[in-house]
Amino acid sequence: MVLQGYFNISIYVVLEPGTKAWMELREYFGDQVLCGDGKVNRVRLGEIVFDDNEKRRKLNAITHPRIQSAMMKMAISYFFSGHRYIVMEVPLLFETGKMLTFMHKIITVVCEDHQQLERLCKRSDFTEVVAKKRINCQMPLEQKVAKSHFVIDNSGDILNTRHQTESIIRVLRRSKFTWYFRAIFLIAFLSLIFGVAHIASNFLNSKI
Repeated sequence: MVLQGYFNISIYVVLEPGTKAWMELREYFGDQVLCGDGKVNRVRLGEIVFDDNEKRRKLNAITHPRIQSAMMKMAISYFFSGHRYIVMEVPLLFETGKMLTFMHKIITVVCEDHQQLERLCKRSDFTEVVAKKRINCQMPLEQKVAKSHFVIDNSGDILNTRHQTESIIRVLRRSKFTWYFRAIFLIAFLSLIFGVAHIASNFLNSKI
């Protein structure tokens, strides 16, 4: 299974030591959220923001605009590289609403509640209490499903999940949207070029 383009930009990429986001984070939260080497202490930061709505909003204000900007830059890069479509893993897509306008199709992956809890605990080595806090900070899956174009049920085995994913990929490959979008972009670009050329020509003629 080969995707046309896939990327996920983690919050910790924009929080690398020395970046503007890192400096803002340190100024607001202090050194308590940093490790000895200056990198962000994920566990400590999580403990703080998932126990305090105001601090979580501050973290989001520091990181989300930069994550979204980086994702859009990569999307544009993929576009000019000739990819027909890309798959973006967007954190809190519905919760922030900032990038919904740019999404042509939305895919939501679901599973049973107990599976979501177990997998989060196993993946991130969370306690059940910590995992529940993180889940409860997000929009309920039922609401995300209602807002999505495709849904992948990930409660079964990996083969079943793969079949569902490949089915969606086939639909995306049949879509003509990318060609319409490229045609519109090309027309707009050529119109801009001809417009600038026309203005320049008129300006030069007026000087003769």
